[in-house]
Amino acid sequence: MRSLFWRILATFWLAIALVAGLSLLLGRALNQDAWILNLHPGLDGLDSKWVKRYEQQGPAAAQDFLEQRKRKYRIDTQVLGESGQLLGKGTFPSRAAAFEARHGDDRRLPWRRLTSEYTSPTSGESYLFIYRIPHPELAAWHRGSLFWPLSAITIALVVLTFFSLMLTLSITRPLDRLRSAVHDLGQTAYQQNTLARLATRRDELGLLAKDFNRMGERLQGLIGSQRQLLRDVSHELRSPLARLRIALALAERADAVEREKLWPRLNQECDRLEALISEILALARLDADPGAAQPVDLAALIGKLEEYARLTAPHHQLRIELDQDARLQGWPDMLERALDNLLRNALRFSPPDQPVLLSVQRRGNRLMLSVRDHGPGVASEYLEQLGKPFFRAPGQSGSGHGLGLAIARRAAQRHGGDLLLANHPEGGFVATLSVPITPQTA
Repeated sequence: MRSLFWRILATFWLAIALVAGLSLLLGRALNQDAWILNLHPGLDGLDSKWVKRYEQQGPAAAQDFLEQRKRKYRIDTQVLGESGQLLGKGTFPSRAAAFEARHGDDRRLPWRRLTSEYTSPTSGESYLFIYRIPHPELAAWHRGSLFWPLSAITIALVVLTFFSLMLTLSITRPLDRLRSAVHDLGQTAYQQNTLARLATRRDELGLLAKDFNRMGERLQGLIGSQRQLLRDVSHELRSPLARLRIALALAERADAVEREKLWPRLNQECDRLEALISEILALARLDADPGAAQPVDLAALIGKLEEYARLTAPHHQLRIELDQDARLQGWPDMLERALDNLLRNALRFSPPDQPVLLSVQRRGNRLMLSVRDHGPGVASEYLEQLGKPFFRAPGQSGSGHGLGLAIARRAAQRHGGDLLLANHPEGGFVATLSVPITPQTA
């Protein structure tokens, strides 16, 4: 993963190193004799040209060449042979030598003294050149010779500015998109593909975009489900409340005998309303934080369900298939409520002479908790809608509010799994909670 931290650190480190290196090199170059000897136009090729004239045309022509350079560039030059004899001299060589003898410190001299050695390719003789350049002349040349160094520094600064701009944009643009996504999420206008391109990055911002997409999708799902739940609840509560209002109106007008007959009906409507509210609250609690997962005692859980079936449906036969090696980490109360709803539905629709099968089997790293009945099943076109709050397949005459399967599905999703609903090939209906052994909360 290309870490954003290391990218920023490397960029700024290289920028600092580059600027520091160029500044150091420029400072050293401007103060070195080699810089002046190689680049000053008055010294460019002077040694080779003088030696050629001296060896081919004689001392007079060589001295004339030095005088011309002196007049043009104000550089005083002395040339010494291998034995130390003076072969060429400037205008005031003796006076300059005496002045230098009195002022040994170069920093107090009015000129910069440079020396270089040249060996003739023709005769093999070595010559020592001594140059004296006045400081004003040298300063004027320095100002003109700074073009290329300053150009190099300018190019370096432009390159650093470009990379800094690219780095800044690589950080600020994703942050702007994240800020816009946060704003859209707050306005409930967030689109899941808003950060799809940003999520492809392989750095911290890409990981943040992926996490934000998951969070946005989760929040949108919760908001949508809550809105749908509120609409469904308001719709479902109208029927029992309307029946209660009618019963109360009838009770107000009836005499004592008729009123006594209406009380059981009122109590029944109140019980239905209380059951509906309890299921709604149970569904809403599944969206709360369930806490830490814990080992689930599947044998004890199946025992509770078996006891419930024996008490509520004594005429039905419950057959249990429990894998003794099955283990599960989760939330026992949530699973018990989900399986209880599945078992209630199976007992409601299964004929008394046909058994209801409760199966707990492990398949790979998942646990399959299935409840199968031998009832009429559900038409295939309604299978996808089963499990939605308050949905009931047409043609069902049994009591219920359409929340049992919704609670079971939400419990499976809280465990990182899902609720699988299907008609059994041999008849009847089968509902299966497919959950991972170690759940991941949704």
